[in-house]
Amino acid sequence: MESGKETITEDWVIQRDGENPPFLSRVVPWSADRRHRVSRRQFMGSALLSTAGAMFSHARKPPRWQMGCYTRPWAQYDYRAAFDGIAAAGFKYVGLMTTNSKNHLIISLVTTPEEASAIGAEAKQRGLKVISLWAGEFTTDNTDELKRIIENSAACGCPNLLLGGTDEQHADAYYKIVAECCDYAQAKGVGLSVKPHGGSNSSGALCRKIVDRIAHKNFRLWYDPGNIFYYSEGKLDPVDDVAAVDGVVAGVSVKDFRPPKEVEITPGTGKVNFAKVLSRLQQGGFTHGPLVVECLDGGDLAHVNAEAVKARRFLEALTSQKA
Repeated sequence: MESGKETITEDWVIQRDGENPPFLSRVVPWSADRRHRVSRRQFMGSALLSTAGAMFSHARKPPRWQMGCYTRPWAQYDYRAAFDGIAAAGFKYVGLMTTNSKNHLIISLVTTPEEASAIGAEAKQRGLKVISLWAGEFTTDNTDELKRIIENSAACGCPNLLLGGTDEQHADAYYKIVAECCDYAQAKGVGLSVKPHGGSNSSGALCRKIVDRIAHKNFRLWYDPGNIFYYSEGKLDPVDDVAAVDGVVAGVSVKDFRPPKEVEITPGTGKVNFAKVLSRLQQGGFTHGPLVVECLDGGDLAHVNAEAVKARRFLEALTSQKA
């Protein structure tokens, strides 16, 4: 059969394509005078190519840094003031930590899942996604308390539960509970991580030993360069410590340090060389993920809010990426 077409009406033709069965095709005009037309098959082919190109372009976009801020700098205020300040500063992510409450935490083991869900909804209303939750303290008699915190993390839509660790005396019991909860947390969509925070986990190297000991893919490390200086009395530079955490970092608390022992400052104003620390983290495999500012220079509400803007601009300059 020869290729060609037979006009049925002004808008419809029968198309013949070699040995294939003939098919009915509508002529779609490009202009009012219909001087330039395209067949249905050509039109659909162009549309498919356009859609595929858009999908391919989207798929090639590199993973992004998730730049956010913890509520800690607004600890003297209600957490809603922190949400407002963080959103107004231009961040898209928020970390839940301290606030002006009875136990100084926004979400803890005494929070109900319904309350946690409502807090997550309040963040969402401000255009914020909860990216990290400070776990606070829990007993190590059984797994009940840590599981309740995990449930609250899931309820507020937070994918990362941040553990503070403990001292050497209680380390075995503490991490036994953590290990027993790894599968439970994974089933809830919540990753567990420990940060440098004194005691048995005062450096990246010590945290790495804990992560390796538990050896579960749902338990990782949350790096904190300011705390490396802080808990070593300024003697251990995070630039020298960070190589120990290759391959196990889930996120970073963006915290600076100023001698003798000050961390309540805005990132970029202290001793931490964030450019070198981030470069080494990337070399070790942490190429995208949460970068959450933990501390800012203190003051009244207007001052803290202004410092949050400075922190966001600092992270954008550090990463060459918009928040």
